[in-house]
Amino acid sequence: MDDDVMLSTIDNPYDPFTQWDEWLSFDIFNGHRTCEYLDRVCVTSDDLSDSVQKEDILNAMNTIIKEDPLGIYILVRPNSFKAG
Repeated sequence: MDDDVMLSTIDNPYDPFTQWDEWLSFDIFNGHRTCEYLDRVCVTSDDLSDSVQKEDILNAMNTIIKEDPLGIYILVRPNSFKAG
C-alpha cells in the first residue's frame, strides 16, 4: 500500500504535502473541511497497528471519493500535484 496519499479537492491550488498551512486555510475558507470529513468517515482505532490504521484511512478516502455527489474530492500523491 502506498502510504503517501492525501485527500484534497479539485479546486485547492495548494499541495498538501509541501504547502500544508496554505492548503488547510484554503480548504477551511471554502467550506470543505476535508480533514473533519475524513475524521467522520474513517472508522479505526489506536489499538490497531499502524498499517491497519493507514489502510482504514485509505479506505475512508476512497469511500469519500466514491460517494462524492459533487465530484470534488481527489487523492493527491507527492510529486504529482499540479495546481489547477
